[in-house]
Amino acid sequence: MKTNVTMNNTLNKLSEFVGNSTFQVLEYDDLRGGKDVKAAFMLSYMREANIKLRQVRIVLSGGGVYTESGALSFMRGPIEVSTNTGGLMKFSKKYVSSKISGEPVIKPHFSGTGEILLEPSFGHYAMLELEDEEIIIDDSLFFAAEDTIDIGVTSMKTKSSAPFRTEGLFQTHLRATGIIVLEIPVPETEIFKYSLVDDVLKLDGNFSVLRTEGIKFTVEKTTKTLIGSGFSGEGLLQVFRGTGEVWLMPTKVVYEEMINQALPFGVGGLDNPIVEQQLENLENRKK
Repeated sequence: MKTNVTMNNTLNKLSEFVGNSTFQVLEYDDLRGGKDVKAAFMLSYMREANIKLRQVRIVLSGGGVYTESGALSFMRGPIEVSTNTGGLMKFSKKYVSSKISGEPVIKPHFSGTGEILLEPSFGHYAMLELEDEEIIIDDSLFFAAEDTIDIGVTSMKTKSSAPFRTEGLFQTHLRATGIIVLEIPVPETEIFKYSLVDDVLKLDGNFSVLRTEGIKFTVEKTTKTLIGSGFSGEGLLQVFRGTGEVWLMPTKVVYEEMINQALPFGVGGLDNPIVEQQLENLENRKK
């Protein structure tokens, strides 16, 4: 079959972890598929800001992995798809946890030999390898993991965490040995790791990534006039105590503020005067 398609895919491998399966974070060098002026301007702004499209690739060699529900893009090879429900009792327990927390605990399970490509995203990915360890993460960060990892839901076990609606009363805990992929809202270079030894860490905001099992989490009131919590408006702080690690992404709040604020002229949108002029010119040519 003859074609003018060169198949020169511009994908770069950013990182790779090898365990029972191989996990790779791939990055598209450039996006050139803009077929109208609006898309072209959006791609131009993204190129200038160095925003790249990324994709997670998993190579199975007889092992198995869990992914976030709906994350599959495509797969190749004799790969079986099931769920992590197990027996009836196990399913019932997980279903109840899911209904209480609002986070689906049942994850798609892929096993066999071949490759899996997950949905591409402009987000960022962090890969970790646990060695008989446990971490607790915000439930929105889980993306994929080897099936040697036990995935469950943990409760904050205190009413003091209730005011933080984004943090929730439940989080995802990942335990045992294996590779994990997290989808994070900031570049990995903007992650800060704090190692606590019988110490305390207090945050005025919801920007923690994970904590290890030796760290206890609570929400506490502080003197509003001294700190003036800009996050809760009620003088509340997230408090981490104990011995272990806490990962933070302090720049997350900056990006959220950028999104919430209206950009001048609706960058890349129809109310951008440059885009409007280009569209007007195109319409005039059609007449």
